[in-house]
Amino acid sequence: MLVLTRKQNESIIINDTIELTILAIDGDQIKLGIKAPREVDIHRKEIYLQIQKENSEASDLPSNLIELLKNRK
Repeated sequence: MLVLTRKQNESIIINDTIELTILAIDGDQIKLGIKAPREVDIHRKEIYLQIQKENSEASDLPSNLIELLKNRK
């Protein structure tokens, strides 16, 4: 892990396309601004992990689920 120290209104650049800026510091919390191309997905980690979990669970469904549901009538 790379650890950088930044002050309010200072930024870092990632891969020439993503800019992270410290907008505010309040105690042990910071406000982080992110500029990135629209095609870059940005999520809080807990949301990202939930999306991954739901995608994994969805992929575990039987491949013939639609047929099974149709035949339940």
